Amino acid sequence: MWELIAGVCVYVCSCAASVSAFAPSFASFRPTKAAAIGQRTATLSLKSASTTTRAALTQLEMHGGDHLSAERKAELRKTAEMVATFGKGITACDEGPGTVGDRFEKVGIENTEENRRLYRQMLFTVPNGPDFLSAAILDPETIFQKADDGTPFPELLMKRGIVPGAKPHLKVYSIPGAPEGETVMQGLDSLNVRAKSYYDAGCRFAKWRSPLVIGAGGTISELAIRTNMEDLARYALICQNEGLMPIVEPDIVLAGDYDLETAIKVNVQVQSHLFKAMIDHGVYMEGATLKPNMVNPGRDCKKKYTADQIGQATVTTLRRVMPAAMPGVNFLSGGQSLEDASARLNAIQKHKGNSPWNLSFSWSQALQLPILELCKKNPKGSPLPLEEMQAMLVEELKIAGSAARGEFTPKPGQGDHNPPK
Repeated sequence: MWELIAGVCVYVCSCAASVSAFAPSFASFRPTKAAAIGQRTATLSLKSASTTTRAALTQLEMHGGDHLSAERKAELRKTAEMVATFGKGITACDEGPGTVGDRFEKVGIENTEENRRLYRQMLFTVPNGPDFLSAAILDPETIFQKADDGTPFPELLMKRGIVPGAKPHLKVYSIPGAPEGETVMQGLDSLNVRAKSYYDAGCRFAKWRSPLVIGAGGTISELAIRTNMEDLARYALICQNEGLMPIVEPDIVLAGDYDLETAIKVNVQVQSHLFKAMIDHGVYMEGATLKPNMVNPGRDCKKKYTADQIGQATVTTLRRVMPAAMPGVNFLSGGQSLEDASARLNAIQKHKGNSPWNLSFSWSQALQLPILELCKKNPKGSPLPLEEMQAMLVEELKIAGSAARGEFTPKPGQGDHNPPK
């Protein structure tokens, strides 16, 4: 390094002296012998520095996940990059039988395993899926189900260019002694066994959700943040060891009356703890992606905010803490309608600037609730109107895909947060 500095200094000083001496006629300028020597020294030093830099980058890349083989790291990175394909997003179909059953019951559909299989098959075979979907998150039940022709769902998805993934976490549990509403997700015990079985079944990534609630004072307890973010890091570490690219999901729910400024502050606090925990645990950051909430005010916030302000707040949060090594961010819908979520995602694209990540969607309710509403017009217990549902899904994916490309044109006021009346 000192040779490089010395060489550049010699060259610059020599050129300056030469220019001064021949100021009347720059066309006749010729480098002095000292300048030529300095230039050669600088060139050699720059080459040496370039070689050193490349070696240093290789070493830095090895810092995270240095327990993994080169082949494993390459596989994880490839999966992360596939999920982070521009203009495509994730369809989150990881609701368990109970959650799907609740949704079915509300629209008059019987909650049987066969109905759940047919419903998932409709989602996975949507004609324009390969155009707008890069990945699908599956519930364990769905991972081991098959299409009508006997093809396992993970295989069917992969053949369509849609990466299949698993939801390995279990149920939330209230943290003893923590403020009311603060929880931790269970499921780390035996995670390695489950992760291996999902990988063997054809899944190539996993997703773990850690829900967090901003309390009345505009904060989340340090205990809840530390517990959940370090669990996410441990989950990511275990999944990578078993071949699954981990999606980490710190989900700050919309419940509450906190304003947008508080949302930025808390999201920065949570995500900074998450990324430090991941690095401290040795997670291979290039082989992981993030699924956060959009940075929204609380549902009961009394201030009005535009979709543009929400988009700017979301990008601001990422720029403050998100590692450039991670290739993608897929925002959850969190109870937002398809139209509002799309307007806000479009605003995020507008403010993205030169940010290095692919920013897209990972939506469940925003896509699925409208198509389930189609069942209400039929008598209770009727078969699923699969063709009609899939036709609506085709149009929904066009909207989601346009927002992921920054090409969605929202109606006036769409995506804005309006204070409750």
